Amino acid sequence: MPLYLCNTAKGAISDAAKPKIAADITRIHCDVTGAPAKFVHAFFVEEAAAPPIDGNTAVLFGSIRAGRTDAQKARIISEMRQSIHTHAGIELDEIAMLTTDVPAAWAFEGGDIMPEPGEEAAWLARHEAAPAAE
Repeated sequence: MPLYLCNTAKGAISDAAKPKIAADITRIHCDVTGAPAKFVHAFFVEEAAAPPIDGNTAVLFGSIRAGRTDAQKARIISEMRQSIHTHAGIELDEIAMLTTDVPAAWAFEGGDIMPEPGEEAAWLARHEAAPAAE
């Protein structure tokens, strides 16, 4: 958590561009929210058929912890769409993005319930101090 899914028609984003976009997704989310990079997950799904939704070439869906402001979400959307445009060459008007808020208590990371936004440092300290599972 957060989880970003980028859905495209097959071949719309090259294999070389995917790690660059994934790195940008992680950086942008962390810059905007202050969340640790280890929390961010990005996946690419390619459909063999036509573009995924409403004629767009790419659709990026972000499932993020509730509590982010509208301004934060707008910045995430703007900057992540720009990353796809930059690295994949897809026109901005062909890239759709939306986010959905998920309560932290509904998500798990490393087997533990996610912390509320702003409580990451204490959560990480507890999580990293716990003995490793055998």
